[in-house]
Order: sequence, then structure tokens, then C-alpha cells
Amino acid sequence: MLAIAAATFAAAVTFAKANAAPMDPVAINAATFAGEQLPEGQSPLAAKLQILLDRAGASPGVIDGYAGDNVEKAIRGFQQVNRLPDDGLIDEMTWNTLQAMGNDVIVSYIITGADVSGISEPLPDDYARLARLEHLGYTSVQEKLAERFHMDMEFLAELNPNAAFSAGETIFVADPGSDQKADIASLVADKSQARLLAYDASQTLVAIYPVTIGSASTPSPSGIHTVNAIAIDPTYSYNPENFVQGDNTEPLTLPPGPNGPVGKVWIDLSEPTYGIHGTPEPSKIDKTISHGCVRMTNWDANELAHLVSKGVTVEFRD
Repeated sequence: MLAIAAATFAAAVTFAKANAAPMDPVAINAATFAGEQLPEGQSPLAAKLQILLDRAGASPGVIDGYAGDNVEKAIRGFQQVNRLPDDGLIDEMTWNTLQAMGNDVIVSYIITGADVSGISEPLPDDYARLARLEHLGYTSVQEKLAERFHMDMEFLAELNPNAAFSAGETIFVADPGSDQKADIASLVADKSQARLLAYDASQTLVAIYPVTIGSASTPSPSGIHTVNAIAIDPTYSYNPENFVQGDNTEPLTLPPGPNGPVGKVWIDLSEPTYGIHGTPEPSKIDKTISHGCVRMTNWDANELAHLVSKGVTVEFRD
């Protein structure tokens, strides 16, 4: 029965991809809202919308051209920031307001020598083996570039089907714009909506991020806590008393790097062992559980790390 279900799902995915609109730069840049809601699956309009929302401070998570919960949450957040009816659905007023975020969302980019340097060998899953390494870096140029431009690796490959991803090569990438600039005074980790809301001192909503918050076995804390410290490129302290990975029953310190368990950022909270952090798998945000913490894409966590400071409150809301 499981094999039949898996085969049916695979066939459905293949059919959807075969019948999807072409995902090329011209089609995405030319996409416009004409009154219809986003189609199921992947579309140029969804890709353009994701990038415009990202520019506006309403993060859709990883940019992949697919409609879904994270896009709906980003639309709702953008509508709330701009005092529009916040149903999470694209409409003419929302689309017109988004046009202030610019025109072409897919642009050309020349790969540099720095882009192709510092690539790591394939990384093991076992924490004990990871602890013996010096850095948990990107394992391909595609991964490094995809993360830089907030993209899914498959989406990057779709836009550049013949790319070798070598220095000097011109490729097409998403243009998510610059990081947000704001002084954040408080955060709300909304468990029911799986999103992190950032407010300034006047309690104005200024940024929204999709997140993974806790799990049934390792729930996130409740109540209000504060930011204790912020670490960029942190090491990771594994403690088997919190959870057990593989056969590892002794504490370990894993080296820093974007492919470490907490990615490129750790925002430490006043509740011991809990924090807000990045992830080595951005496509899984709000799709898998975390060990009680608030997990974000590396780029969202990095942006947030430069907007908060020690003492900022973090409320965990059911």
C-alpha cells in the first residue's frame, strides 16, 4: 500500500512539473496578477511574488516558485504591515502595493572566485564525525549561491539548466533586495501560525519570518523571555541530555559553518538551552520539527541577528 501511495505521489509531482508554466527569467519577470489566485504547484507568478515579499520584509522562506503555507503567511504579514485586509490571499490592492518593491526580480550575476572557494567535502550525518572537522561549510557552489540569493537549489538549477557554476560564468538569480533596517524591541513566536513577528518600540510590525517552533517531544518554552546574546558563525554544543543523535552519548562541540545544526546564527534566550537559530536545510522550515528552539533560514536568522540586541523580549504565543 505504501509503495502504491509513493508511486501515485511521484506520478502526481511529475505530472505537475510537466504541466507547469516555464520557469525562466523572462516569464518570471513578466508575470503579473490578473485577478486569479496562485495556481497549485510552481508558477512564474508565485516566484515573482516570493521575491517581492522578501524585499518587503515579509519573508517567504526559501524562494522556489511554489505556492504554499509560507507564501500565504508572508502575504498575510505584508498585508498586516501595510494595513490591508489580511486574509493571506493575493488581490489587486496587495499586488499594487507590492509594486513599490521594484520591477525585475530575476537578474544576471557573474560568479566570482570567492563564490567557488571554500567548498567543503560531503559532510557526514554523525555528530561525532562532524565534531572532528574544522568547518561545516557549503558542499557545492550551487548550495552557496542558492543560500546567498535565498533560493532553493533546484530552482537555481531550473533557471540555469546548462550552468557549470564556475568562476566567470553568468547565471540568473533571484534579487531579494537588501536586509531590512529597523530597531526591533520585541518578538512574538507564533506557534499556531509557525511564524516570527518582529515589532519596533511603537509596537509596529516591521518584519515577518516563517519558522519551525519546537515539537511534541521537545516543546518550545512558554511565556516571555529575553535575548541574552547573539553569535554569528557559532559552534554547536551537543548535549545528549537534551536529545540523542545517533549513538552519541557524550557531549560534543561541533565546529561553525552554515551546515552546522544551528546554521550561521545563534540568538541565545534567557530560557536555558533555547534560542533562535539558522538551519542547514532551509527548504524544511515549517515542514519539520526542531528541538524546542525557533529555527529559521540562515539568511533570515542573519538579518534578524542584526536587528535585535540583548534585552529584546521574545514572547512564545500558542
